[in-house]
Amino acid sequence: MSELITATPHATPDPTATGGSTGDAAPPPHRVALFSDAVFAVIITILVLELHPPRGVTFAALVPLWPTALSYAVSFLFIAIVWLNHHHLLSRVPAVTPRLTWANFAHLFSVSLLPFTTSWVADSHLANAPVSLYAVVFAATNASYLVLCWEAMDRPQVGDEDMRRFMRLRSWTTLGVFLAGAAVAMASAVTGMALVVLCLFFYLRPGSWTSPR
Repeated sequence: MSELITATPHATPDPTATGGSTGDAAPPPHRVALFSDAVFAVIITILVLELHPPRGVTFAALVPLWPTALSYAVSFLFIAIVWLNHHHLLSRVPAVTPRLTWANFAHLFSVSLLPFTTSWVADSHLANAPVSLYAVVFAATNASYLVLCWEAMDRPQVGDEDMRRFMRLRSWTTLGVFLAGAAVAMASAVTGMALVVLCLFFYLRPGSWTSPR
């Protein structure tokens, strides 16, 4: 495992901890969390900007926009859940490694694809291919979070083996359901979307798989 960089605020990096050069030092946990928060905020902003009012002036004009409302609500809930779990995970990381930093970038990249697929699902009125790709993005986000968890939690001082086992079981289970949703959506978009929504409930309580410090 890469050399750990201490997370003490205002601490001066030890050049010997990074092979003799401070240029290889990973950022402390609070900087990774702040950067990630900014990315999540931008993604939500882009998601909101994709909402456009109807041309009509009656409530009936809103009815045809139900795919937009549905996809936006699911995507917003998903981002909220991702942020809660991401924040909870990083709050338990005593130090950051370069591998954890890159795993975090991969996780943010997968989440950043959500506005595109959300817009496609809405414009297509829940067509099969858009919903399938939507589920694939959810699966990619889940997979990247699993990698992030492995790098963050695979340390003796963080949690215990039972917690890590439960974390792996939950992540692999939901990843499988997301991929099943992507496959099923090619035959039934509504069923595929339902499987995606079902998976979100597994992550509503980020503290359910961790024990208090």
